[in-house]
Amino acid sequence: MGGDHGPHVTVHSAVEYLLHDPEVDIILVGIPDAIEAELRAINMPLGPRIRLYAASEVVGMDEPPALALRNKKDSSMRVAINLVKSGEAQACISAGNTGALLATSRFVLKTIQGIDRPALAVVLPTITGHTYILDLGANVNCTAEHLLQFGMMGATLVSSIENKKAPSIGLLNIGEEDIKGNEVVKQAAELLRDSGLNFYGNIEGDDIYKGTTDVVVCDGFVGNVALKTSEGVAQMLATFLRQEFKRNIFTRAAGFVALPVINAFKQRVDHRQYNGASLLGLRGIVIKSHGSADKHAFCAAIKRATEEVRGGMLRHISEHIAELQHNIRKNKLNSVTAE
Repeated sequence: MGGDHGPHVTVHSAVEYLLHDPEVDIILVGIPDAIEAELRAINMPLGPRIRLYAASEVVGMDEPPALALRNKKDSSMRVAINLVKSGEAQACISAGNTGALLATSRFVLKTIQGIDRPALAVVLPTITGHTYILDLGANVNCTAEHLLQFGMMGATLVSSIENKKAPSIGLLNIGEEDIKGNEVVKQAAELLRDSGLNFYGNIEGDDIYKGTTDVVVCDGFVGNVALKTSEGVAQMLATFLRQEFKRNIFTRAAGFVALPVINAFKQRVDHRQYNGASLLGLRGIVIKSHGSADKHAFCAAIKRATEEVRGGMLRHISEHIAELQHNIRKNKLNSVTAE
């Protein structure tokens, strides 16, 4: 029911994804009349692979998270997350109110042992492939320990989905040198260096799109600004290209000749194929889709959830966090004994 377009996008995307992946079943959660109307419009009957679970309320896109959590216990968002908690569903995908989704998910599902706060992680294209960056806004103020936990979760996400044994982790900073950054970032670098993770070191903003590391760690304030800035730059470049090719008859002709290259470029930088931020650190898989997502983008979010389920991400995160924390405690004990 959430997002800028509601069931018109989410329902149609769900049906399209079912055709793409025969091993996935989908539960549509929300106001029955609205959902059934969209299904009728595309001649799609309910059945074993696509079911309807009714909810009587909807969380508004601008509704305060605390009010949604307290007053709307039968919202489509709350019901969907409850289905994950009960085990009836293995993942929840929502394009709705981000703050409400974060608050409700944390309240209902709780965090994995050893994780203080969940973090939003998204995959971004790079020159060499792609990278994962977290946090993207779930935690504006973070401690060094939180950033360490983000690194642990990011590394586990990459390992689970891409089968990389030791993903590299970079800490986003204003310089590569150890003396750069505020005290929290400096302390986080020390913790990551001693964690047993494959810590590359400090990286700068341009390293994100160079693909310097598999995972980029930062607090939610920095991550959100970096993401929105990136989206703005991509839109600006696309606008500039259109303007230049439409400038006169000669540039239009050149644009026609270059059309295959332009289309290939658009496909590589199309943010829709990277839609779907993972809310890591919870005892359940929750994916946040962009509110303005179209059908193509929302399908990408469903795919992201499917990959995390199939990769056993929850189990891997729990095991990885326990192992890393054991090693950290062991290293601290050895350090004290040596002194």
